[in-house]
Formats: sequence, C-alpha cells, structure tokens
Amino acid sequence: MPYVNIKVTREGVTREQKARLIAGVTDLLVDVLDKDPETTFVVIDEVEIENWGIAGVQTDTYRARKKAEAQG
Repeated sequence: MPYVNIKVTREGVTREQKARLIAGVTDLLVDVLDKDPETTFVVIDEVEIENWGIAGVQTDTYRARKKAEAQG
C-alpha cells in the first residue's frame, strides 16, 4: 500500500497538473514495483513560499539572490 507525498510551493499549480502528477506517480509505482493502483495513495501538499527554505533562507529570498547573480 504505497503512500507518496508530493510537496510543492503554492505558486499556481493547476488542477490538471495535479491530476497528471497523481496519475504519473501511480503509473510509475505500477510499472516499477508492480503495485496495485487501487491501494496506491498520492497526496499533494502546497506550501506557502515563505514556509519553504533553500540554503538557509526562504525561497523567495533565494530566488532573488540567484536572479541578481545571473544578472551580474
């Protein structure tokens, strides 16, 4: 009975994209591990961007730094 938890930042992931993620992960578990799709659970959690950190800072701060670095 697989349980997969996908966490993404809350930035406009559409219902259709979520459906594709759920179907794709389920198909992968069926193909690779021969799991029963009827007992495979996929949960998508959307996390506010200020609650997600990378390299010791909040995601928006990290992205701003990377953008500034890329612009030189």
